[in-house]
Amino acid sequence: MPRLKQIPRDAAEAPIVLSMYTRLFGDRDPVAEPGTETGTPGDWWTVFANSPDVLEHACRGFGLYASPDRKLPPALRELGQTRAGWLVGSQFVFSQHCKSCRALGYSEDKIEALKAWAVSDLFSPIERALLAYTDALVLGFGRVDDAVFDVLQEHLSDEEVLEFTYITMMYTMHAVISVALRLEYDNRPDPIVEIPAPADYQAANLGQQIGYDET
Repeated sequence: MPRLKQIPRDAAEAPIVLSMYTRLFGDRDPVAEPGTETGTPGDWWTVFANSPDVLEHACRGFGLYASPDRKLPPALRELGQTRAGWLVGSQFVFSQHCKSCRALGYSEDKIEALKAWAVSDLFSPIERALLAYTDALVLGFGRVDDAVFDVLQEHLSDEEVLEFTYITMMYTMHAVISVALRLEYDNRPDPIVEIPAPADYQAANLGQQIGYDET
């Protein structure tokens, strides 16, 4: 279950919540009868419904990146969204945007290669630059080498670079939120746990046991 409560349809009053529930779930109560067309449980929506203002702000963000006013081609935009999901470790964001990549004409090989793009020859120079830029945004907290930025500006307008930056970081935020609140496909235990030693093992200082000393 998500870490925050879900809002059932009969407890929802805000127009934005009711509108999105109807758009995604029809007449169903998404808490009692979960599930969306893409196969997700849909609890991102029922948890965000705790704060209708936050939900509306998020939906406006979705509308912004999908707007026909955008200068950046959708196929390039998806590189940042999908790669950000992978880097953050959000099964939800990565999975959903793999689907978007597929809808935009990406081959299965190319979608798979997004996880290890640096050793793939399937990406064009601008695609590689955008993926390197995404890595710098998400993992480097914005420390981008001039060589990467030079390629971006060789191929894209300033408007397109700004759009890519904003949208990629917006989806980095959504990926982090999904992992933190255990929403959708990110509703899973943390995989990093201690693996117990055998029952007869006696606690010891492992550094002393495995450290090499020439004397």
